[in-house]
Amino acid sequence: MQLKDYEMVESTNIDFKEEVEYRKPKSWLKSVSAFANSNGGIILFGVRDIDKKPVGLKNIVIDSEKVSELINSKITPLPRYELKSFKEEDKDYLEIKIGDGPRTPYYYDSDGRKEAFIRAGNSSIPAPKHILDELILKGQNTTFDELPSKYDVSDVSFTLLNASLKNETGKELNQNKDYISLELVTKDNRVTNAGLLLSDQGLLVQSRIFCTRWKGLVKGAIEGDAIDDKEYTGSIISLLENAETFIKNNSKLGWGIHGMKRVEIADYPVRAIREAIVNAIIHRDYQIIGSEIHIDIFDNRLEITSPGGMIDGSLVQNLDITKISSMRRNRVISDIFNRLHFMERRGSGLTRIIESYNDYDIKPKFSSDTSSFKVVFPNKSYMKKSPLFEQKSPVLSGNVVSDEDYFLIRMHKNLPNNVSKNTYNKIQKLFDKYTYQYDFKREDIEELFCVKKSRASEILALLLDSDLVQPSQPTKYKFKK
Repeated sequence: MQLKDYEMVESTNIDFKEEVEYRKPKSWLKSVSAFANSNGGIILFGVRDIDKKPVGLKNIVIDSEKVSELINSKITPLPRYELKSFKEEDKDYLEIKIGDGPRTPYYYDSDGRKEAFIRAGNSSIPAPKHILDELILKGQNTTFDELPSKYDVSDVSFTLLNASLKNETGKELNQNKDYISLELVTKDNRVTNAGLLLSDQGLLVQSRIFCTRWKGLVKGAIEGDAIDDKEYTGSIISLLENAETFIKNNSKLGWGIHGMKRVEIADYPVRAIREAIVNAIIHRDYQIIGSEIHIDIFDNRLEITSPGGMIDGSLVQNLDITKISSMRRNRVISDIFNRLHFMERRGSGLTRIIESYNDYDIKPKFSSDTSSFKVVFPNKSYMKKSPLFEQKSPVLSGNVVSDEDYFLIRMHKNLPNNVSKNTYNKIQKLFDKYTYQYDFKREDIEELFCVKKSRASEILALLLDSDLVQPSQPTKYKFKK
């Protein structure tokens, strides 16, 4: 590489040092620790950090030997690293390329005192306790939700999880086999943290969601400035359902005119909101005691804030959202939510959230630090629409809302309030299969949902009464736009 090439490296992944400080090696060894504890990185000696001016090193041979000696003696365990020296315009430079390691945490060890560092933006900082705990688990090739708790299987129940899995797969949980295979319980009948999170009892106290609908555009005192506020505990499945219900109850439909048609617009895209809540639940850091997920609704936006920043220590606001790889902080509950079809395909969540605002100039925003992650959804009814909204294109072409989101809006509006969650999910699944394009028969409902003729007829009658489907030909039906 040439000096100009280093300017292209993300600031999170590189440190510039004017010289190799022998007497104060912590000034650069902390970055060795931080890079090894995250995604790796580069330290370039011979370039002044403050203005990136190339100054070169006075004795490249001695500097190279000293760098190796200090890393080998001061960083434990020893990380993977490479040294490379090069010359440019008669000046010598030294590069340390540090690889990310599997044996985290990597400590700076001086005089018997060990200290682990992480990257925060373009700085190397001491790892907070919750991140140090996470690095320890990573070094043990495990995750927090895999760990056994102090509770026995007799202390908990999984009624909601069992019902949700049965609804999706048609099979019930077998305590002797499935509890262990799903890693809800260990072989000696200890409930794992994942088991606690999915149990009905809500025994993991930090598993909570606080929801507030504020007056106006800023937070105030709950007593005087909140229109509605709720605190939810229990199984993370119920947290998801309750959070969605709270948002639905505190949102409304707006409308616009397309040609001669009046078009309803939800404040927020239904599926993107679910994706964000699911991400908050499965990717949050449950080791931050006394923390919880917060959902704050204002007149012009909705904010979802979850404990724990990016797993690799990077700042999401500095990254290209479309290129962020999927990393699971809690492997077990991620797998179970995937089985329940609560989440879209892995790695697509943030991109889908952005795409849900393709018809608007203002997009959702993501931000993170070492202890939190936030996504902000603009209120579609509140903000000024982009020129695309005024075009006389087909209502469901993607310029307003997707077919799926528009159908969900109509379901919310048209279905009776006493319709069960199970029936609601079945109707959504039926639409996902046939959309507005294909015909279906009563027999298709029987087969898709494994129900008898009488129950399929009830579902069909409900759809007809709610003006969601219409006859297309004798014995066949089609979803109504």
